[in-house]
Amino acid sequence: MLDDTDRRILRQYQTDPEMAASDLAGRAGVTGSTLARRLARLRAAGILRGVRGVIHWPSLGYEVAVSLRVTLDKTQPRAFDEFLAAAREVPEVLEIQTFLGQVDVRLKVIARDMAHYQELYRGALLTLPHIADIEALMHVAEVKGQETLPL
Repeated sequence: MLDDTDRRILRQYQTDPEMAASDLAGRAGVTGSTLARRLARLRAAGILRGVRGVIHWPSLGYEVAVSLRVTLDKTQPRAFDEFLAAAREVPEVLEIQTFLGQVDVRLKVIARDMAHYQELYRGALLTLPHIADIEALMHVAEVKGQETLPL
């Protein structure tokens, strides 16, 4: 799987993915060609899935974040598939997670303000198919939002 060199590369890469390749190679203690070969292998294996921009949504005017816990009507054979397909179409739904247990799906939703959230809730979210129960949890503060792994 991963050896110590791969872990060093990933540890340095996740701290600053925009770092120049020569700097990354130096910090990881490998040559530039070794770095390129290792990164290509990590990408091909699906371990390193790319670089992405992390946007601070409040800076763009999205002040409200809500976690919706949804229980679906599981008497309908296609309830999950149809719900998930419809939820993907709502632009303000940032995350969709499925679970085993009482709650079937969790949606992370953002809105500009409470009026916008109410409009989304009534017009787009409550109309999603096969909802048996829905619970809204208002985001108050992010205590830990780490995306790096302890490698």
